[in-house]
Amino acid sequence: MPSKTANLTSGSFTATVSAITSAFGDPTRRAVYLFARERETGVTAAQVAEKFDVHPNVARHHLDKLAAGGYLEISVEKVGGQGAGRPSKHYKAVADAQLEFPVRSDDLVLTLLGKTLAALPPDKAAQMAEEVGQQYGKAMAAGLQGDDLTAGHRSLRSALQAVADALTAHGFAAHTDQRSNQLRIVNNHCPFGEVAIEHPVICAVDRGMVKGMLSAIYGDTSPSLSASLPKGDTFCATEV
Repeated sequence: MPSKTANLTSGSFTATVSAITSAFGDPTRRAVYLFARERETGVTAAQVAEKFDVHPNVARHHLDKLAAGGYLEISVEKVGGQGAGRPSKHYKAVADAQLEFPVRSDDLVLTLLGKTLAALPPDKAAQMAEEVGQQYGKAMAAGLQGDDLTAGHRSLRSALQAVADALTAHGFAAHTDQRSNQLRIVNNHCPFGEVAIEHPVICAVDRGMVKGMLSAIYGDTSPSLSASLPKGDTFCATEV
């Protein structure tokens, strides 16, 4: 039986992929998918990062999301062929991928969350959103593994890296950096999508998650949001 992809014309294919992008809420992922689809041998996160001038974590996030949705398949190859070498993930378009995307239940939950928070006084809504994020952050920290995860047994820098890795695993495509002697976590992708743009108070959830994880693996901190997509920035950043 011929695949649905094979039956699509160039125009209808682009329109269908645009519909997928709308469901994802991220136009970059459409370009990443089309880039991978055009290369028969597949692509790596490094190639995608270079092609779209994004951080490797962001490229990997988009590729893994497409793979999780069944649009890309992953193979692991040795750099330079057989023998010693660091394994490299290759992402290749699935020939018979079904280019359909149903309404996701988490989209509906996020929309409900945004409207619920909007109905509260701003200070109360921000407090509630941060508390929820903090509780969830502590739960995330409990699932981390390592030899020095007890609060007070790691540096702030290493604790922030652990938090960034955990956030990336939850769809934030996060990494750490330092600006003006201030350590921060930069999120290049927001899994809350357009809901956060419409209801910026949801950004308090991010701050709460960072605070909750750090309190569990480092100690009490007072993270603050220094940049955010709802404010017109190109990324979200939490300073500690």
